[in-house]
Amino acid sequence: QVQVVESGGGLVQPGGSLRLSCAASGSIFSTMGWYRQAPGKERELVAVAHSDGINYADSVKDRFTISRDIAKNTVYLQMNSLKPEDTAVYYCNVRTFLSKNYWGQGTQVTVSS
Repeated sequence: QVQVVESGGGLVQPGGSLRLSCAASGSIFSTMGWYRQAPGKERELVAVAHSDGINYADSVKDRFTISRDIAKNTVYLQMNSLKPEDTAVYYCNVRTFLSKNYWGQGTQVTVSS
């Protein structure tokens, strides 16, 4: 059974930093990444680490960094220079080599002074 558990959200002032972690278990994953959903908006991709590369949303390039520890089945999202518009629930997504998707429960990130 696949389990996906996020941690690391919270309240931070504009310009601050947060690091999100996502630990997955129960399978081997080809892709691990992060999405977010702000109130009244659709869920959007933030950053994803494929087996052969990394993609970022334009809105977070040069501010966020995704990294992956394959041995631990863990993916991280280092978020720097946070802006109020980064406020959202952040979800970890993992995909198996059979293209099955799994989501974490989400972690709230609030950027406010």
